[in-house]
Amino acid sequence: MFKNFKIDWLSNIRGDLLAGLVVALALIPEAIAFSIIAGVDPKVGLYASFSISVVIAFTGGRSGMISAATGAMALLMITLVKEHGLQYLLAATVLTGVLQILAGYLKLGNLMRFVSRSVVTGFVNALAILIFMAQLPELTNVTWHVYAMTIAGLAIIYLFPYLPVIGKLIPSPLICIVGLTVFAMMFNVDVRTVGDMGDLPDTLPIFLWPDVPLNLETLMIVLPYAMALAVVGLLESMMTATIVDDLTDTSSDKNRECKGQGLANISTGLLGGMAGCAMIGQSMINIKSGGRGRLSSLAAGMYLLIMVVFLGPWLKQIPMAALVAVMIMVSIGTFSWRSIIDMKKHPLSTNIVMLATVAMVVTTHNLAIGVFVGVLLASLFFANKISRMMVVRNSVADSDSGEYRVIGQVFFASSDKFTESFDFKEVLESVTIDLSAAHFWDVTAVSALDKVVIKFRREGTHVELIGMNQATRTIVDKFGVHDKPEEVEKLLAGH
Repeated sequence: MFKNFKIDWLSNIRGDLLAGLVVALALIPEAIAFSIIAGVDPKVGLYASFSISVVIAFTGGRSGMISAATGAMALLMITLVKEHGLQYLLAATVLTGVLQILAGYLKLGNLMRFVSRSVVTGFVNALAILIFMAQLPELTNVTWHVYAMTIAGLAIIYLFPYLPVIGKLIPSPLICIVGLTVFAMMFNVDVRTVGDMGDLPDTLPIFLWPDVPLNLETLMIVLPYAMALAVVGLLESMMTATIVDDLTDTSSDKNRECKGQGLANISTGLLGGMAGCAMIGQSMINIKSGGRGRLSSLAAGMYLLIMVVFLGPWLKQIPMAALVAVMIMVSIGTFSWRSIIDMKKHPLSTNIVMLATVAMVVTTHNLAIGVFVGVLLASLFFANKISRMMVVRNSVADSDSGEYRVIGQVFFASSDKFTESFDFKEVLESVTIDLSAAHFWDVTAVSALDKVVIKFRREGTHVELIGMNQATRTIVDKFGVHDKPEEVEKLLAGH
């Protein structure tokens, strides 16, 4: 236990503290922007980002991953806030946390193994595009100063690491933010700043139970929103954890992450914040700035609270161009450029799944819909591929008997092909069906086997099934009807 504590908290103290500072600075305008999207006061998003980052540092299953208020979650809150107000949003946030903890105990995090690599790649590319698109409002209808500062910020981010010694010690995004802020203040450059995004809170968050009636009517109002928030939050968190796993070459506990996200959302709902989840953009900033342990998430949350409450006047001076430069860097780093090259050698089905995931996420701005479409397509392509690998070989032993050898997987997608592979008009006294190289997976497959046996018997042919493995025998014995005369009669009567 002490060894794990040392790895998570003490193995990268300087890197985690510096990365946490960069993340905190980048979180501020995003938290304000997400609050505006949801239709609530900026402090709701800022308090959420603080509390979620701090709680998840202790409870999450993926160290080095940043969780806070997010745009994907904010989009789901708009109608609830507009129709019922902030207090119902806080109640929905608490319920979201409860549902996520339940998902953790049900081990729903294990479902991530059904998400193919092409879906993850599409998810990553879509998020990179969305992150970049989110910066466009800050780059349209602005003066040339904004473009100049954004380009200068990108130059600092990409060139600073090449400086001897110091380039490796201090994260370049931090130098970008501090440097451009000092420059804008010294020369009084007229550009949009963090202060223009909205008022920052000047007090610490306090514990408050949501002011809503505790009855069935309230539950019916918040439950649909809480379920949607829980699903999207867990989906984005699980996908982000998978990406960070790859970046850091480490593994994470997905079910613990589900519970951790739940505890974080319960906490934020009781502290006046909106629901949140893992953030791919901020997690990428953290990793690229040298953050690896849980300390980076804790530091980000603490820095954020200290800065917005006690250093507000200074914080308001940060030019948005500096933060835009950081987010463009994140967008470029997040996009899987290799996936474009790999499209030439990957199967068409893999490319379709990846592109469909990208298209759906970018079009709907709903990560859950995009990933669902990707997983559905990947499953259909996989089922089709496996079904085409099933073959039935026919060999006539003599004029009165025949043998069919079934090879491959028989399930709902290959059951029709299985049935069509038999010649029922061939005049034979006996037929042997060898299933030693086959596996029957579902009720549809068993039903197809019943159909074959019954059709042969109606033609007066004796049928013998041989070679069934234990799993196939179990499902055939349970659901098959060809050896149950009364069931066969019912089946034939139905025709």
